[in-house]
Amino acid sequence: MHKIKVAIIGSGNIGTDLMIKIIRTSTLLKMSVFVGIDPKSEGLARAKRMGVTICDTGVAGLIKMEEFNHIKFIFDATSAKAHHYNYSKIKAFSDKRMIDLTPAAIGPFLVPPVNFNSIIDVNNVNMVTCGGQATIPMVAAVAKVAKVYYGEIVASISSKSAGPGTRANIDEFTTTTAKAIESVGGAEKGKAIIVLNPAEPPVVMRDTVFTLSEQKDKEAIKKSITKMALEVQKYVPGYHLKQEVQFDDIPEDKPVFIEGLGLRHGLKTSIFLEVLGAGHYLPSYAGNLDIMTSAALAAGEKLAKINSETTK
Repeated sequence: MHKIKVAIIGSGNIGTDLMIKIIRTSTLLKMSVFVGIDPKSEGLARAKRMGVTICDTGVAGLIKMEEFNHIKFIFDATSAKAHHYNYSKIKAFSDKRMIDLTPAAIGPFLVPPVNFNSIIDVNNVNMVTCGGQATIPMVAAVAKVAKVYYGEIVASISSKSAGPGTRANIDEFTTTTAKAIESVGGAEKGKAIIVLNPAEPPVVMRDTVFTLSEQKDKEAIKKSITKMALEVQKYVPGYHLKQEVQFDDIPEDKPVFIEGLGLRHGLKTSIFLEVLGAGHYLPSYAGNLDIMTSAALAAGEKLAKINSETTK
């Protein structure tokens, strides 16, 4: 099968890990250009050693390259602020599609096992956040069975896995993830919290998901959650339920107050997750970064497959 040529903008940890994943594992995508703005960056040096064409003058330099004419997908692994600039330059080229790994949220949110089919024709999709990729499938799994009033997620990651880009985007992380819990996960109201854990040795990514929904069959909800976890595991093998799903009944005479919704009663579902990274470039404890690159790769491959089928 003919591989689709791609570029990655952002030579940091996320961009480098994604590059290595594409080179080592993808049967549908081919690395064409790896783009950064620091000529001395480790990521650009590694790309060069791996035989990948590099560009150290950012998106402007990429556009001037001959290789740009043959590139179909562009992954942006920079920052929310930088993505606004990068997309302003790329959007003029109708044959290019951007897969945004920042919390910029210019394009619609994409969580591959939840809503891929609804946005296959969009030229800029947003991969939400690491916490969003890990937890929104679980909110959506509950929403398949019961109306979800409220979804709250807590993403706990190793401080060592939070580089300058992650730290600069913390505000965007919380707002973007909360919005996606609603628009993709199906909750009426969403909330997101991120915790940077300084423990040594570094801890793996842990996520807790709480939903408050209408009362529905608990076994049906549990089955939906388990099925969704298996879907995520197809592209993130280190993703799994850490323990049994827990349920608590919130009686009508003892409702809880949810800001923006008022008093609600129903079924509280608690889901506990762990995400272990694949260790392609990043350490295995950095599951938060691995799930972003894995989800982006899954999105790119799904789009490549559709592109290949439509051009036959």
